[in-house]
Amino acid sequence: MQGTQNATTIATDQPYGTRLVVRRPANTKKFNGVVIAEWNNVSNQWDQEVDWFQSHEHLIRSGYAWVGVSAQRAGLHSATGLKAWSPTRYGPLDVTVGGTVTDDSLSYDIFSQAVKAVRNPTGVDPLGKLPAPQYVIATGHSQSAGRLANYYNGVQQSANVLDAVVLHGGGGVLRTDLTTPVFRINSEGDVASGILPAAARAQADSPVLRSWEVAGASHGDWKLITDYGPLRKRDIGSYPGGYPGEPQTCTLPSLSRVPQHMVQNAVYDHTVAWIAQGVAPPSAPPIRTTTTNPPAVARDDLGLALDGIRLAQHEVPLRVNSGSNTGPGFCFLDGSSVPLTDAQLAARYPTVGAYVDASVAATLAAADAGYLPVSFTRDPAWYSDLRDLITEYVAAGRITEYVAARLEDRLQRAEQAGTAGNAARAGELLGQLADRARQRITGDPAARDAVLRVTEALIALLDAAERGNR
Repeated sequence: MQGTQNATTIATDQPYGTRLVVRRPANTKKFNGVVIAEWNNVSNQWDQEVDWFQSHEHLIRSGYAWVGVSAQRAGLHSATGLKAWSPTRYGPLDVTVGGTVTDDSLSYDIFSQAVKAVRNPTGVDPLGKLPAPQYVIATGHSQSAGRLANYYNGVQQSANVLDAVVLHGGGGVLRTDLTTPVFRINSEGDVASGILPAAARAQADSPVLRSWEVAGASHGDWKLITDYGPLRKRDIGSYPGGYPGEPQTCTLPSLSRVPQHMVQNAVYDHTVAWIAQGVAPPSAPPIRTTTTNPPAVARDDLGLALDGIRLAQHEVPLRVNSGSNTGPGFCFLDGSSVPLTDAQLAARYPTVGAYVDASVAATLAAADAGYLPVSFTRDPAWYSDLRDLITEYVAAGRITEYVAARLEDRLQRAEQAGTAGNAARAGELLGQLADRARQRITGDPAARDAVLRVTEALIALLDAAERGNR
């Protein structure tokens, strides 16, 4: 099934056995009534819940339930699929009707029935003691976004089991005569690589369509790879490309550090308000391109993409983050992230305060525009980014391990407070970290200022949250 036509029935009464993974609030009072149903990605020949990895902290904090659906053959039947990984547990599963279905045509019905099992369970209730959901939003990344676009065009009208669809990192042309809302979120890399087709990208926002593009972000990014890498190492035996500490094979240091996941978190929240209250999400400018076929992204003199949603990590850069890269394997999807030199940083930000003011202003502007969720200061990436920065300076011999340990002591405690919503305590602990950086990083002023820029910017954001401005 492809294109924008209604799906046709090939056969009926096809038996299958598959798997749902359910992550739900333990406390029923914390359930917000919304289920995110993810079409698991199988591009690597095993089930991968990309959108869960990107947004799990926000989903948990906000009371969503998440259901991952194994709809395609590769996730179950490939050499690295579930059946081979654990024959005892998953051996009986089958989405091929005994090997007679050799494509993924059954996947659309599997996904429909998985959602129906969540909405109207018979026998086992996937949500356990939670009440029936008020809304179910489908989500899928990359190949799964393409599958969901097909599902939206051909199946949703007749199945009518979804309240909205989020297409992340791709998805084709959508028909315009349906009433189910669709939210596209794409990275700069999706635009530059053509994963988002030009015809789909040309579809304008409408009463049922929103399209956002995040400048500097990549199809597979730092957040995704560092979150799921240890699980892949456990299950497959190797880390994904670009994982920190592993050999780098791409032309440029891979994996954009632009936190596209924060924008994705806002997408889910906006989608809920859209379907529950009729509040349409804000529109966003597309990334500027100079050509469409093949696509070429317009860039400034530093190499940064122009227009699109510009988070502070892109608008006020410490690194040149891009959705593009070259090299073997998935390099073209993983983007790149090249740190600015000491000289470049000193020229752009003559003082630590110059960076702090510009970065905080850009972040608050993105939040005011609706491109970040209300709870953005609670995202752990603010703290892990600082931790990664310190780790890089230790590896370069510019900060000693002893000093790094003293900084990490305060950073870890600040993270616990900040992600729990105690902005005042987190800011206090980060202030202590900044004091330690000033006192202990004495032989390398550039390294000291690098730590202070990020630390003091976060303190200022937390202060804004504490004052009720966020």
